[in-house]
Amino acid sequence: MSMIACLLLQPWSLKLLTRQYPGVPAAVLKEGGRVLYADQLATDAGVTPGQPLHAALSRCPELHAEVGCPAQASAAWAELLELLYSGFSDRVYSPQEGLAFVKVGAGAARQLAALLEAPVGLGGSTELSQLAALRALPGEVRTAGTGQAEQAFLMLTPLPHLNALGLTERHLERLQFLGIDGLAALMKWSAAQREAFLGVETGQRLNRFFRGERTSALPLHHAPLLLSRSLEPDAPLLEPGEAAAALMDLATALCEELEGRFAAQLRVKVHTLAGEVQATRQLKGRLDVRGLARLAELTLHETQALPLGIDRISLELTGLSRPAQMTSLFARIGDLDVTGDLLRRFPQALVKVEWLDEYAYAADAQYRWVDWASGEPRPSPITPLPPQPPARLRRVSDPVGTHQRFFEGEG
Repeated sequence: MSMIACLLLQPWSLKLLTRQYPGVPAAVLKEGGRVLYADQLATDAGVTPGQPLHAALSRCPELHAEVGCPAQASAAWAELLELLYSGFSDRVYSPQEGLAFVKVGAGAARQLAALLEAPVGLGGSTELSQLAALRALPGEVRTAGTGQAEQAFLMLTPLPHLNALGLTERHLERLQFLGIDGLAALMKWSAAQREAFLGVETGQRLNRFFRGERTSALPLHHAPLLLSRSLEPDAPLLEPGEAAAALMDLATALCEELEGRFAAQLRVKVHTLAGEVQATRQLKGRLDVRGLARLAELTLHETQALPLGIDRISLELTGLSRPAQMTSLFARIGDLDVTGDLLRRFPQALVKVEWLDEYAYAADAQYRWVDWASGEPRPSPITPLPPQPPARLRRVSDPVGTHQRFFEGEG
């Protein structure tokens, strides 16, 4: 039975940094150099959010601290969503980075928790699954339950977890000041009291949750319409051979990400000492790795940035679309007998296309229709038979014998 699984990886920038440097105390810094997030190892060593970097290093000399890069974090989160979409379910929803909801079963949820070493919650709605994920440990799956088990689960919800139901930090501070320690105390309030204390919008949302009005459906996941790959060499690129090798690596990665889709445009961006330069080319048809790399070389040549030294080079594919295709008329093996019965009764009923040259200008030179079973060309107005030369232009193989038969009255 499929349920909604909540994958919790917040704060995402810190989770991404700890995955890059496992076993090392890590912290994410603000632009001003103060600690924004710190992992458990750094917290145990005395690092707290808001500390200056020098104070954090004095508490934890082996601390690895980096300023958060929003673009890098967004790209990594998009890759993770694509992994969930391609490997687990087509129902994937992410309201913010570090929080994702997936429509899966219990077995797939356990596999997801073990793969990402993240807490995963299971429930019949997004609210219940997020509350369950907040109680789970990394690599563990916690289920909210149904019926009486769900009611008991909600009664034990602590106050810090109520932000999953729309409450802000200000709301939690005011409730803590009143001595409210969890959701069970708020259940005793009337609907009017909750709206008066929490505000109309938040109070009505909480009241709808208590009435059982919850989000139990997830939208279909839509793949991004842009694919991008970048490369930062150790030294600036100055030679065409070095640039060609870098573009080949980027084209290989992009072709693997396409997964059968088409792209409308190719954009090449380069960063030099003089600034950023870019050029765009239209794409026609499907390109393999070599074709994409060659087209990227031509586009790079248009920028005239190679003599300046390239510090960073990026390839972007935009206007992604998946072509409509039918791999077979009948998907199941048992239904393939219908094709045989049809051909036995009507041998000329089915045809298939055979590609000759997809880049040819004339239609009859691009493809031709052939018989479904034998593969022989099938004459049609689009695929005519090869024209026969007129009789007067035919080459005579035996001119002496032809003239002799003519004068003897046989020709």
